[in-house]
Amino acid sequence: MTYLQLSLLFTAAAVVAAVAVSVATPRGRRARPAAIAITIATLFTLTAVFDTVMIASGLFHYSPAHLLGLHIGLAPIEDFAYPLAGAVVLPALWMLLRARRAAASDPVEEHDA
Repeated sequence: MTYLQLSLLFTAAAVVAAVAVSVATPRGRRARPAAIAITIATLFTLTAVFDTVMIASGLFHYSPAHLLGLHIGLAPIEDFAYPLAGAVVLPALWMLLRARRAAASDPVEEHDA
């Protein structure tokens, strides 16, 4: 399995989970796309910088046979799938957990029939 295939599987699983959680979360409590986009941009920048530094210093390397061949700095493009997946799925899970906590703390009203 190549790094690209592994990255696509991981990212696809994150997107499916985020969509499922988003559907189950009340509309007012969903993650905001602008915040997710800013997070993705920030994580991509950090990934490019720190992966380049770590690869340049020899902390790790990738087998060229399993890479697509595209790089940002020294970081292979496949490395950017993990911050993308995290930025997609974690806000959705956070919103779901907050919605559940809010629902659990709301007092249940009893109605006489």
